[in-house]
Amino acid sequence: MTESRVQRRRRFVVCEPRHFAVQYAINPWMSTGRPVDVIRALDQWQALVDTYRAHGHTVDTVPPVPGLPDMVFAANCAVVVEGRVFGSLFHAPERRPESVPFEAWFKTEGFEVHHPESVCEGEGDLVPAGRWILAGTGFRTTRAAHREVQEFFGVPVISLTLVDPYFYHLDTALFVLDDGTGGEGRSEGSAGSGGNIAYYPGAFSPGSREVLERLYPDAVIATREDALAFGLNSVSDGRHVFIAPEARGLADRLAGRGYVPVPVDLSEFHKAGGGIKCCTQEIRETRS
Repeated sequence: MTESRVQRRRRFVVCEPRHFAVQYAINPWMSTGRPVDVIRALDQWQALVDTYRAHGHTVDTVPPVPGLPDMVFAANCAVVVEGRVFGSLFHAPERRPESVPFEAWFKTEGFEVHHPESVCEGEGDLVPAGRWILAGTGFRTTRAAHREVQEFFGVPVISLTLVDPYFYHLDTALFVLDDGTGGEGRSEGSAGSGGNIAYYPGAFSPGSREVLERLYPDAVIATREDALAFGLNSVSDGRHVFIAPEARGLADRLAGRGYVPVPVDLSEFHKAGGGIKCCTQEIRETRS
């Protein structure tokens, strides 16, 4: 019998793609000769925001800054755990100025903000998963940043090595379905209280695949086709999974596990190597 999943309301931070463009190439998806339709991008982004709100989630907006075309990818700006903000130090010099307006916004909202000493790209590579944080490295965020994150939050950090340049951030290869902290139904398949995930094994080194198999023996496994369609750059609220419509196989497998796929087309952002999750920063408030 298919299990019924329970939604948990979320608070998201986004940034309007008013200045979105592909002005440089820092991943295999980007080509400066491939024009961006900004009007279409704005319409797709607004549809994502409207969909989140229609499902009961709170959405805050950070104003975009001219000259920062990738600022729309708000997930890369920070990771927020229990009301504390660990900011970003981008690998690419072109993106480093993005951290300034995001950190200023968080401070204005009353959050404690830590600016990292090591290269670190927020939720792009740091994925809170219940009692631990899954942390990607190999292309962007460094292992030194993993240690810094653990010291700042006091939460165990599990390092995972990415090996395929098309999946240069952890959030292109893996996403959390539920975090095992309650309010989201039974957490099947985890070896602790890390909930459950969906991921593409081919994006990871052999040792990292073994780690994921041990932690998540009942994970939802994606194909390379799913992953290349940005199906793993998804956001789950414990019941609904906001997912790229092209990732049909993955959506079917999620539905078979009791999740409700909610297709949202962000294909214009694929030109820069981003999708739904890249455009979505989550604020995890202090637990009561």
